[in-house]
Amino acid sequence: MDYAANLAMVLPEIVLSLGGLVLLMVSAWGGRSVSRGVSWVSVAVLMGAGIALIGPASAGGIAFDGLYNADLFAAFAKVLIFFAAAVSIVIAPRFFARTSGEDLRPEYPVLVLFSTAGMGMMVSANDLLTLYVGLELQSLSAYVLASFMRRDVRSAEAGLKYFILGSLASGILLYGISLVYGFSGTTIFGDIATAYAGAEGSTKIGLLFGLVFVFAGLAFKMSAVPFHMWTPDVYEGAPTPVTAFFASAPKVAALALSVRVAIEAMGPATGDWRQIVIFAALASIVLGAVAAINQQNIKRLLAYSSINNVGFALIGLAAGTAEGVAGVLTYMTIYIVMTLGSFLVVLQMRDEHGQPVETIASLSGLSRRRPALAAALAIFMFSLAGIPPLFGFWAKFAVFEAAVKADLVALAAIGIAASTIGAYYYLKIVKTMYFDAPAPAYGKSDSALEGGLIAAAALFVSPLGYLLIPVLGAWSLAAARTLF
Repeated sequence: MDYAANLAMVLPEIVLSLGGLVLLMVSAWGGRSVSRGVSWVSVAVLMGAGIALIGPASAGGIAFDGLYNADLFAAFAKVLIFFAAAVSIVIAPRFFARTSGEDLRPEYPVLVLFSTAGMGMMVSANDLLTLYVGLELQSLSAYVLASFMRRDVRSAEAGLKYFILGSLASGILLYGISLVYGFSGTTIFGDIATAYAGAEGSTKIGLLFGLVFVFAGLAFKMSAVPFHMWTPDVYEGAPTPVTAFFASAPKVAALALSVRVAIEAMGPATGDWRQIVIFAALASIVLGAVAAINQQNIKRLLAYSSINNVGFALIGLAAGTAEGVAGVLTYMTIYIVMTLGSFLVVLQMRDEHGQPVETIASLSGLSRRRPALAAALAIFMFSLAGIPPLFGFWAKFAVFEAAVKADLVALAAIGIAASTIGAYYYLKIVKTMYFDAPAPAYGKSDSALEGGLIAAAALFVSPLGYLLIPVLGAWSLAAARTLF
């Protein structure tokens, strides 16, 4: 395949990288005065990267001698990633202006672009080296974003914790990659699968050890139990737009990468990695639900909610079928809208002086003070709990159905039973808003953009979302089948 064809397949990442580099120079010369302009141009760059997915970038196949895979599965994940990144950029300027009293620094959208470029490489990786380079580009940008508010102690602490624990996880992942390479003699996914299929004796044992370490490193990136410890502290300490970004785009990238590694590189060892995935799924569901019950900070609660939801998505991966992978994609599509909508509501939680208020108790009586905002948050909470007829129910149904079809009935049954635990803390928030005595009122919000995004997210996860099932189901299944 000629070089031009290869470049056409990586066009989204080229757009993001060149856009980020140009905007980095503009930021260096323009300073804070160009922050809003850089933010909107960054959104345009993300839209351009999305448009670039049309054509070879979504159906071109293998590029650069097996390093990169431009298929429909990667394109599906990239659409979700670009959307989440764009939302996290547009909501940031107003947050920083009101919280720190100064305009957003233009480095923020540039870092998001570079992180997104890394995520694009992750979901299209067809080689362990591409996997690692993309993951590290995403992670290094994320460490800086977590500590973006330099004068805020919590933000600095979040960035430091994320960096230290993330470096440890990267070391674990790299060790697993070295084992897989050492015992298979290759880094290309297809050849690794061949090695797993024919492995015997000590070679098989070595490859299994490599499998364990690779999945451990990936579990950290998606914050699945038992590698979830960084999530609550980082989500609480990071600026809220950054937390919204962490809870959406990197989750999609990490899960998509894990699915690709599991199916394409380690498909012959399904019986081995399935045990790891089932444990991580059930542990994430239970711990995410139980640990969230006594949380007093809304961002920490949503952190445990994200852990809980990763567990449900992993049930689809455990199925190991095209229907299971389609369930994962469907779940993540609905999940990022519910999560972004929830964090948009958190952005509205400010006192009369405009400073953030993050306690759950401050939501008391919100239905009487801000009825529309309370209704939107209630919709997001009911949907995250998977209560019909909201669209979040369909997300859980898709992964449970795939598990049952794969003869994992016990896993589906335990997942359904454990989901009732999570319903408790979601309903607790609704009860606080509608039945508790009113707390001091929040300051008035005059952001039509945030209000419009909240309304759009609420409509998407409402029963109207079921109208999208034929399109979403067909697209996710077609994307999943490209891996098999």
